[in-house]
This record gives sequence, structure tokens and C-alpha cells, in this order.
Amino acid sequence: MATPITDVKVATYVIPTDFPESDGTFAWDKTTLVLVEARVRDVVGIGFTYADDATARLVDGTLASLVRGRDAMGLPNIWTAMVQAIRNLGRPGIASMAVAAVDAALWDLKARLLQIPLVTLLGAARTRIPVYGSGGFTSYPDDHLCAQLAGWAERGIGRVKMKVGRDAQADRRRVALARDAIGTLDSPLRRRQRRLLPEASGSAQALAFAASDVTWFEEPVSSDDLAGLRLLRDHGPAGMDIAAGEYGYDLDYFRQMLAADAVDVVQADASRCGGITGFLRVSALCEAHHLRLSAHCAPSLHATWPA
Repeated sequence: MATPITDVKVATYVIPTDFPESDGTFAWDKTTLVLVEARVRDVVGIGFTYADDATARLVDGTLASLVRGRDAMGLPNIWTAMVQAIRNLGRPGIASMAVAAVDAALWDLKARLLQIPLVTLLGAARTRIPVYGSGGFTSYPDDHLCAQLAGWAERGIGRVKMKVGRDAQADRRRVALARDAIGTLDSPLRRRQRRLLPEASGSAQALAFAASDVTWFEEPVSSDDLAGLRLLRDHGPAGMDIAAGEYGYDLDYFRQMLAADAVDVVQADASRCGGITGFLRVSALCEAHHLRLSAHCAPSLHATWPA
């Protein structure tokens, strides 16, 4: 018996950051959240992406009418219909993020209709996973940087990620400061578990960072530069993983990255790569290539919550 979706609504919210933020290539002081609500009578599922208001207009003008009336239990059918609807608009970017926000809302809605947590609906492979704290923006003064990363380590988060890529000399100093901040704490967490995970866009400094026991180098060159990523993966310091993929919007992007042997860890962001449905497809691709998958950013979207 079908369960028709009765309504789809979208809204945007502009959220200021608590401090100016920047990475290796971009600076910002606010984030636009595009929030989608999908409804079956009085049951509501929510999904979101971080994008421009144009994403919300695409949801409202194109996708919402396509989704209304369809069976809330038939998510693959709805996802395929949405992807077909955006074909002539250009799949990467805004169109894929619009699909992602709607798809996430529909998965949440289905779990709530079934009155089970989303993780149960998806099928859990383990009971817990490691997480990392992501921040350490290049715009942060040294004391702000160290306080943020050390605060996470004190709370038991054994992996912290900071941004580099603005100034090569400053980055080496900042990474060393960060290592001292998270490595000298009086904490029950073993030092071996405290990992520093720099994220960069620009020139690679893998050898310099290796001295600070960096175990993860995220997008040391553009994620479109597959040959450059492969070069760093092949010739970088032992024990340092090369990661990339947060700007992947479709399965072909990830397929090409894996075919090039460009990374040790694939990062996919469900708020960009077509929602939870798209993320699951990336996961299957990684499984077939025996590569690890890391959920990028959007922590609330990648987490589970009770139905």
C-alpha cells in the first residue's frame, strides 16, 4: 500500500559564524543553510544542505512538485526522478545539492514513518565509529587555534583537523603549535590516538608536516588534480593518508578518482553528492575498490538520531 507524500517545503537560513573563517582558498563569515521538510500528514522529515538561496528556489520550483504524491517508501524511484529532472540544469553544484537536501528529508521521513532510527533503516555495520573535530581555520589567531583543538582533545575527540594553505611558513609553525596543544594534555586519551589532520588547498608540505606526526593530508592539491594527488600518495611520507572528495557531486567523479588511485581515503559529503542515496552509492564504490570512506563535514546529516 502506497504512502503518498503530502507536502514538501523549503526554507533558507543565513547563519553567521562566531569568528571569521577561512581555508586555503576561500574566506567567509556566514553560511546559508537550505532546509527541506517532507511530510506525510503530520509526520515530517528534515534534510539540508549548505548552499546558495538558488538551491532553495530549485527545490521549490522543480523538485517539490515532482515529489508530492509519490510513495514515501519508494526512495530509489524518487531519487532517479529528481536526477532526471535536473539533467539539463547541470548535475554538479546547486542541482545536486538540491537533490541532496530533498533526499535526506525523505530518508528521515521514511524512518519516522516506520518509527525506527535512520541507522536501523540503513543497516548498521558497527555500534560506534571514530570522529574528528574540524576547524582550526587559517583566520584564527594562534591562541584561538590551540584552544579550539585542545578543547576537543580534552573532551576525548582523538582526531582534530585544521586548515592550512594560506602561508607555507606560517602553516609549519601553526601545525607545530597545534601538535603541542593536543599532544601535551593531561588526558586519559592515549597520545597515539591524538591525530592531527591538516586540510589544505594549495602547495603540499607533507614532509614538513610529517615531523608533527600528521597522519592525514586532505586535498593538498585541488581534488580535480588527480595526477597531483596520486603523486603525493605515491611519494609522500609513510603513514600519511591522502584524502579528497568533498566536492564530488556524482558517482562518475568518485569513479574517476578511484580509477586514478589518487587517494587513500575517499571523502563524500551527503549534502552535496545527492543525499543519503548518493552517499550509499559512493560507499558501495569504495567497498568495491577496497578503500576507506570518510563522511565529510555536515556532521548532523551524517549522524543518526532517534525516530
